[in-house]
Amino acid sequence: MEESQPSKAKVRSILCIEDEQFISELYTRALTKAGYQVTVIADGIKALEAAQTNQYDIILLDLMIPNLTGIEILRTLRNPARVPPIRAKIIIITNLEQRQEVRAEIEKQADGYLVKAALTPRELVGLIEKIPLS
Repeated sequence: MEESQPSKAKVRSILCIEDEQFISELYTRALTKAGYQVTVIADGIKALEAAQTNQYDIILLDLMIPNLTGIEILRTLRNPARVPPIRAKIIIITNLEQRQEVRAEIEKQADGYLVKAALTPRELVGLIEKIPLS
């Protein structure tokens, strides 16, 4: 079975903010094979700096990362006063159980919310391929 690959016009850059090396390697391998350019950053402060460059189409954002939480990064990137606004789609990837009201608040600011334990790298690629370009 042939895997679908994005056309040259659809090749997207992805910032993966993830501190678990095994998971980031799995995601990077699957996404790169599908034609995406992937940058992985495990440190919250460095990741926020990279995200603010506005050079990524998609940001995969873990909530529990060192030096700055994913929630803090999300709030900074989605600040309505931010100029220019971040154009990237922000997808939360986490295994952290959230109280319903906390998860609902996160989902209002993010473009997606995925539970890592319930998602294979192949499924992640399939979901990313469905995200419309801005």
